[in-house]
Amino acid sequence: MLTLESIQAAKRKLAPYIYETPVIRLQGLDEVLGCNVYIKAENMQKTNSFKLRGALNKMLAMPIDQLQKGVVAASSGNHGKGVAYAAKLLNIHATIVLPDTAPIVKVEGIRALGAHVIQCKLAERHIVTERLSSEHGYSIIHPYDDFDIMAGQGTAGLEILAQLPEVDKIVVPIGGGGLISGIATAIKSLAPNVKVIGAEPAVISRYAKSLQANERLLLEEQQSLADALLTLQPGERNFPIVQKLVDEVVSVDEISLHNGMQTLLLDGKILAEPSSAIVIGAALQGILPTSKKENVCFLISGGNVGLNQLINL
Repeated sequence: MLTLESIQAAKRKLAPYIYETPVIRLQGLDEVLGCNVYIKAENMQKTNSFKLRGALNKMLAMPIDQLQKGVVAASSGNHGKGVAYAAKLLNIHATIVLPDTAPIVKVEGIRALGAHVIQCKLAERHIVTERLSSEHGYSIIHPYDDFDIMAGQGTAGLEILAQLPEVDKIVVPIGGGGLISGIATAIKSLAPNVKVIGAEPAVISRYAKSLQANERLLLEEQQSLADALLTLQPGERNFPIVQKLVDEVVSVDEISLHNGMQTLLLDGKILAEPSSAIVIGAALQGILPTSKKENVCFLISGGNVGLNQLINL
């Protein structure tokens, strides 16, 4: 199960290894976004993404003899980099399975940490991961559908409450659901009046559609600027948590995604990858229920973006 206690235990466990990333006031964005703007800067985390929190929490909870056989993870990039970093820290072998569309900056970042990279079609990542686990005895480090992973991600929620106790809303990117499950569990346990809102790409709105259908839907593969948010189906363990605790999930179009990244970079002076800037895109699109007096914390989940991507954008 995922509980406040498991998230608090993860916070204690992770403290020696990760950064407590800052909550930054971006007053210059207040007028354009229609609220008092704060960001939780997980793009400044080690590995430049929140994913290290969950990956390391999971691997620190595993028996050492199991870890020594090696680990394997399916990823769009950021989870893989977190697993690779944790594997290097623990001196074990890691294999990361990435889609063949993964940005080169993420592929190179994983290889630089000593992990072996295998690339395949997006929809085949978990199939390849399962096969490698069966053939080699590797332990699978799932990117989101795991309570230890969620507990690690939820530590960012504890930090937000400590750093910004007057927060009214927290807006979180949502892919498989690991981050928002952890954040929502932490926030609703300690400050139930704080709203938690998820933002996902409109082209692959697996949570919005699944919540409407009251069941986990499997969507067809699509392309999006938000390369880290292309999971095709809500996580089995994540979905009921999101159903119970998340106040709303909004779907962000591609133009707003682009505009969110541009606004963060040019006006906020924050370099974030498109999947992180989706939360700003949601506000620019006008689909967030916010007001000028509200303190809204936008969780900037990662900053693994290369110069070639910036030039293309």
